[in-house]
Amino acid sequence: MWGLTLAVLGAGCSPGAKEPESADPLATQEQAALSYNRLSANGLSFNGLSFNGLSFNGLSFNGLSSAAFASWFGANPVLADEVMRYVVRCAVPAGQTRTFTEAPANTVHTWTGLLGLAPGWSGGAPATVTEQQVVSACLAAHANPFGVSVPISVQGRDAQGQEIPSSPEELASFARPESCFFGNLFQGQGLYAGSQNPPLDATQSTTRACAVVDGSGMPRMTCAPVVYVGSCSAACAPDGTAGVAFASCTAGGVTFQPLTTRVRDVDLAVCGDGTCQVTESCGASNTYDACAADCGACP
Repeated sequence: MWGLTLAVLGAGCSPGAKEPESADPLATQEQAALSYNRLSANGLSFNGLSFNGLSFNGLSFNGLSSAAFASWFGANPVLADEVMRYVVRCAVPAGQTRTFTEAPANTVHTWTGLLGLAPGWSGGAPATVTEQQVVSACLAAHANPFGVSVPISVQGRDAQGQEIPSSPEELASFARPESCFFGNLFQGQGLYAGSQNPPLDATQSTTRACAVVDGSGMPRMTCAPVVYVGSCSAACAPDGTAGVAFASCTAGGVTFQPLTTRVRDVDLAVCGDGTCQVTESCGASNTYDACAADCGACP
């Protein structure tokens, strides 16, 4: 089993139990957005997990009991709810939910599945190391330093080796390869990211700043606990999916099953497009960090 964090699914219900579809408005909005332009929702998701969630004590397991999980959850219910929202989104298939009842007020938390990357664990079996790895990669892929939710296309294989299906329309729309993510939070083996995207130029920026590089060859932002390892092709072995994904990636002498991400060019911000984005700053130039055209001169 996955230990303290993922023990929640046994605390409120069994991992394999199916719950009624969530009535959460945000989940409904996201599901609707996933179907725009007739794109399949199979590999599409929305990022937005805070990096605090990747570092929150409890992702390193020290117990499986419901009491242990309740203690972890109660230490910071808001952040724990956010973490579990993405854990279940990554691990559990679409159409299923998982719930946890928080004492003493009996507050019910419901989390909606989407990508189904851990089918064994979702069906009630103890999580395998591969399931730990792919869910760790998925959590890293969903982290966003700006707290801005944008669509991403998640590529790779689930823990049983089944390729995440993607329609030709999805790959065409999400045409910009972005990053590879791998590691194992649950074994304390860290999280890693590499780049497979064209570098951003000085006018471009993105809320995915921890996953993309610029002309320096380094990410625009460093985002602990994720460690940048350089080019994905240098750290990873291809899996024969026409460059869409990788079979394995290695760091620190450990081999992991990774996931990769793709994004849309339209989600890149460009200095001069008339909108001061959260990734841009005032200044007296046309670069993303001194964008006079969009953000004006600094006071």
